[in-house]
Amino acid sequence: MRAPSRPLALTVLASAMLMTVLDGSIVTVAMPAMQADLGFTPAGLSWVVNAYLIAFGSFLLLAGRLGDLVGRKRMFLAGTAVFTAASVLAAVAASPGVLIAARFLQGAGSAMSSAVSLGILVTLFTEPRERARAIAVFSFTGAAGASLGQVLGGLLTDALSWNWIFFINLPIGAAAIALAARALPADRGLGLRAGADALGALLVTAGLMTGIYAVVRIEEYGAGSAHTLGLGALALALLTGFLLRQRRAATPLMPLRMLRNRSVAGANLVQLLMVAPLFAFQVLTALYLQQVQGYGATATGLAMLPAALVIGAVSLGAAARLITRFGERAVLLTGITLLIGVLGLLTRLPVHASYVTDLLPVMLLAAGFGLALPALTALGMSGADEADAGLASGLFNTTQQIGMALGVAVLTTLAAARTETLDAAGRTAAEALTSGYRLAFGVGTGLLITALAVAATLLRPRAGAPKPEVVIAA
Repeated sequence: MRAPSRPLALTVLASAMLMTVLDGSIVTVAMPAMQADLGFTPAGLSWVVNAYLIAFGSFLLLAGRLGDLVGRKRMFLAGTAVFTAASVLAAVAASPGVLIAARFLQGAGSAMSSAVSLGILVTLFTEPRERARAIAVFSFTGAAGASLGQVLGGLLTDALSWNWIFFINLPIGAAAIALAARALPADRGLGLRAGADALGALLVTAGLMTGIYAVVRIEEYGAGSAHTLGLGALALALLTGFLLRQRRAATPLMPLRMLRNRSVAGANLVQLLMVAPLFAFQVLTALYLQQVQGYGATATGLAMLPAALVIGAVSLGAAARLITRFGERAVLLTGITLLIGVLGLLTRLPVHASYVTDLLPVMLLAAGFGLALPALTALGMSGADEADAGLASGLFNTTQQIGMALGVAVLTTLAAARTETLDAAGRTAAEALTSGYRLAFGVGTGLLITALAVAATLLRPRAGAPKPEVVIAA
């Protein structure tokens, strides 16, 4: 009975992740239609994205630990139910306030299910080769889902209406709940007494929420403003208080042994440096195609589809075998090197670009993400035992979300500042925009080079650790 349930369980986990990732990107294409229909102000429209990001990033760590305490299956089912119900509320929203509230609830539900998904996966697939394959499938849904979301969002919005980008979650969510109830392994959890640290939960949630709020408002207030620096300092103080609390608490919410594991700490740092420029790449490239090259919503999604396809092909077809043969570190370093090529090529973007010669090679090099993310995920979960699997999963997802928010906020702000300067100097709009994007891609390239150096330094195999199994393909 156990063997047949594992592929079904992986399908459920991957489908839930795909739904979450699609929802994060599908909204961006439909935002102009939402603004016209519901009467959003330009400043208010950003909260369709910000409300989701703040809730999602803030609750991941807490949800992951609660999953360890009350049962990861229960947390997954509850989170998927909240997300599905909130999607229906968003679909029928008739005012900006209702839509923003629904998006916040969607973010909270996504955090509850996403935070424990990796924890369920690594406890379900314990054999190294099977785990590598399962992580590759799971990583593909996260890496390629964002690109697919842009295509689907454009098609649904153009053919039907923006409401359908939320209605589509209802049948997917209902199916995921029904299948998860049968396929996911039941676990009782450690019990709340093993980590019932209410003050710690308050400190970490408030700290993350304050920090993410400060990050998503950087574009409006500026990185050096009193608003940004003040909230950043408050977030840092709250998170520092949380860490101090965990050292002293009899039943800590997050045992600090997790952060002392070199693979876990190194993988989370590399992910922060890697995800920040790569998520910004997706946003900035879409803006470049629309604002400089004149692409529409659907055409933009189709132009970026090759990246999703090569990421999927590499994740599902090669990553697991390469990890089994050469080890996570070697595959990670190779993937990051390819990704440096992605952003490095974009630093030379012309105003009048040819898709085939200037952009298609970039999309194909994105295959590096299909190598890097599964290897990094395996490293990030490598130090978690069964009792802490939900916490490790929540920590890894939290780092990912903070990196995404930071990358978009900082790099789009840099691009906008360069564009404004060149506008004032009399350059054409297309030239000013392109120069701003090139600057952002240059900074992103530097972050990826730093990620490569950190991975090469911190993620060295420990002396005496078992070497990767060498498998010769038939």
